[in-house]
Amino acid sequence: MPGRAVRGSANLGRAFVAVLIAAAFSWGLVLSASPQWHERVHPDANQTNHECAITLVAAGNYHHATTGPLIIFPAPAIQFSDLAALDPAWVPSPFLGASIFEHAPPVFV
Repeated sequence: MPGRAVRGSANLGRAFVAVLIAAAFSWGLVLSASPQWHERVHPDANQTNHECAITLVAAGNYHHATTGPLIIFPAPAIQFSDLAALDPAWVPSPFLGASIFEHAPPVFV
């Protein structure tokens, strides 16, 4: 039973947050539809440079600065123009001297 009470309180908290967010968004929609109420909340709401959540909802978007180009062309790598010839080298396997079958079960003949 105690687990059920904890889950119930977590669901109650989530429901409260969801209702709070929905109410805030609805209030933003109401204020964006009524400029007089918006001016009561923000005295500088009639200025051109005023920007808040209500003006963003009313405009349907937000203005942002353009970003730089996403592609940067790399400079040619001159330091790698002369590669030395690769010499093959034989490296012994470290597992050849491990005697893998030394500890196998005995063979009955």
